[in-house]
Order: sequence, then C-alpha cells, then structure tokens
Amino acid sequence: MSLQYPGYQQQTLYQADPNMHHTLKSVRDKFSHLCQKHVNQLVRIETLDGDVFEGMIVNCNNGILYIQMPMAQHSGQRSFSGAILPLVLYELLVITLLAT
Repeated sequence: MSLQYPGYQQQTLYQADPNMHHTLKSVRDKFSHLCQKHVNQLVRIETLDGDVFEGMIVNCNNGILYIQMPMAQHSGQRSFSGAILPLVLYELLVITLLAT
C-alpha cells in the first residue's frame, strides 16, 4: 500500500541491497516452514537482542511467529492464558523445542 501526498517530494531513506532482500526472504521462508511444522508445540525462543520467551506456537504468518504465553505452572503442568506474543521471524536467533 502506498500513500501519495500531493506537493511532497519523495526521498528514499533506505533501500535494501538486492542480495540482502534475497537472503532475508529465504530466512523468512525457512523459519515460516519450520514454525508451521511445529504449531501447538512448546518452544523456547531467543531473539537477537537476548530476550528469551517460552510458549506454544499458535501460528506463523507473513514473517510473524505467534506464541501463546503460559499463564502459570501448577503441579508440573503449564496452563496457557489468552496472551499471544507476536515475534518477527528475522529477529529470532534460536528456537528450541521443549519436552512435554
């Protein structure tokens, strides 16, 4: 989607290198396929910034991974709340399956 503003000049602030575009698309597609294969499985995810999240993969769409966060842990069983965290696929460093 592109918005046009009459009377304004356009100035490109950033344009991805064609090789970078190909690499990012390839990584996004690989992650999407991997994550879709593991929907409804418990994972631990580490981002490039060092943040760590644990939750259940509920969806992966358009470069975004959605994980449902656990609400609490009772008697070794995790119960899941309605909170779903969206994570951008190209910011992920590690995805680890957790044994249930």
